[in-house]
Amino acid sequence: MELVAGCYEQVLFGFAARPAESWTVVPDFTHHAHSASLSAVAVNNRYVVTGSRDETIQIYDMKKKIEHGALLQHNGTITCLEFYGTSHLLSGAEDGLICIWNTKRWECLKSIKAHKGHVTSLSIHPSGKLALSVGTDKTLRTWNLVEGRSAFIKNLKQNAHIVKWSPDGEKYVTVITNKVDIYKLDTASIIGTITTEKRISSLRFITIKGVPSLLCEVNTKARLTCLAVWLDQASEVKQNSDKAATSSQANEDEISSILRKTKVCWTDKSDKMAKRKRKITPKKQKLEAPLQKKKKKQNSSA
Repeated sequence: MELVAGCYEQVLFGFAARPAESWTVVPDFTHHAHSASLSAVAVNNRYVVTGSRDETIQIYDMKKKIEHGALLQHNGTITCLEFYGTSHLLSGAEDGLICIWNTKRWECLKSIKAHKGHVTSLSIHPSGKLALSVGTDKTLRTWNLVEGRSAFIKNLKQNAHIVKWSPDGEKYVTVITNKVDIYKLDTASIIGTITTEKRISSLRFITIKGVPSLLCEVNTKARLTCLAVWLDQASEVKQNSDKAATSSQANEDEISSILRKTKVCWTDKSDKMAKRKRKITPKKQKLEAPLQKKKKKQNSSA
């Protein structure tokens, strides 16, 4: 297991976490990932991708421990990244676009003008058929990923900065400052609200069977902005497809109902632009271990 973290200082950290009686975390690599601070990170069973204020998405092959290339499609800070299994990646940015990427050829399949303002967060349904996004235009939008079009728009009273599907796909949440609103898929209505004292910066659905305890910690001496866990396990390849397989028939019926909705139509002429503008910059630079980097500096000074 590898902990990967991006920071304001433009560095991507990698830490090998070894579960045992007492968890240990060993520095694996540090890499100057971007020319500006990192803003987003996502992982699947092979790749780690990072987004930045420098408007690029960098790809890292974690099995070979090399840079795989860069994706240039957005104009503005990359605000959110999310994989769907091993086949697709969705990216959102301050330019209001959501881009759908094929992760086999790293090709931009579609570029959608999703929000009038910035895209602040997105989330893919476990089935892979729907996605949610929120932006600075005070809207929550449901996307039909089968046809690549808008399915539903809900106006919000304030700008939400996080949106997330539940693992079973039957509920989703939005976060506005310090408030979490829980929605039910079939009615799109709020069924619960959680309020905290401070602003919420991250959110995950978990099942707690006992009292949580700290397993390990690392002081990076940097201002962290994003964090993810990369698992080198074959079983993780089917993570999203397994979630989809366990969805109830009622859930599938609700999704089909949403996919049939045509309340909002949009015309998108960006496909040609996406193919013309998309660029993959290949890189094969090794992700350097911290100790190796230290030795090089000592040799040069000698």
